[in-house]
Amino acid sequence: MKFYEVVFIVRQEASASHVESVAQEVTTIIKNNGGDVTKTEFCGLRNLAYPIKKCKKGHYVLINAVANAETVSELERQFRLSEDILRFLIVRVDELNNTPSALMRRNFRDNQQQDKN
Repeated sequence: MKFYEVVFIVRQEASASHVESVAQEVTTIIKNNGGDVTKTEFCGLRNLAYPIKKCKKGHYVLINAVANAETVSELERQFRLSEDILRFLIVRVDELNNTPSALMRRNFRDNQQQDKN
């Protein structure tokens, strides 16, 4: 089993509960194939660098997982079939980091600065 970081972007029209259900489906696929999910981060609705399928924003989700190659292939297949997923990226890493991602730390810092103003 290898370590992976799975990042995907869900359409801006999707509700927060729908995004959570998509993340739960991904978690189920990983667990049904003998893997494990160590962390799930919902990074929220963010602006995209460029429009994708006429969407200017998207809900970002990061999942840290322990999985095998067959599981990754199945995830990629499911992501390609889903109309809700704009983009996805699955990266193999040497070790999983359970601290908040850079995007979440940035969101936290931005929120603190807004509270000060």
